[in-house]
Amino acid sequence: MQDLLTQKFTSLEKLIGDETDIHCEVEFEKESIQRSGNIFRTEANLWFRGNLYRAQASCENFEKAIDEVRDELDKELRCANKKRTNIFLKGSRKIKEIMMFGR
Repeated sequence: MQDLLTQKFTSLEKLIGDETDIHCEVEFEKESIQRSGNIFRTEANLWFRGNLYRAQASCENFEKAIDEVRDELDKELRCANKKRTNIFLKGSRKIKEIMMFGR
């Protein structure tokens, strides 16, 4: 399971970059037998730059659940990076506006 998880989560490295203060916890659980068969639940908590990113999925096998969790974490990290970039650009525009006003 650990090898599969490592293989699937390597795609998140490009969003994390060179950051070293990262903590990730992944939990696997086989839920009780349902009418449609076994259901497997995967939950991941990722602490990155002081923020918690959380994802969970329930599927008929662990591999699909891991894929869904990875996709959800990818989406959350992209959104956070975009938001951080937008805040930086907004501040830069404000500084430029202040500097241009002095002319």
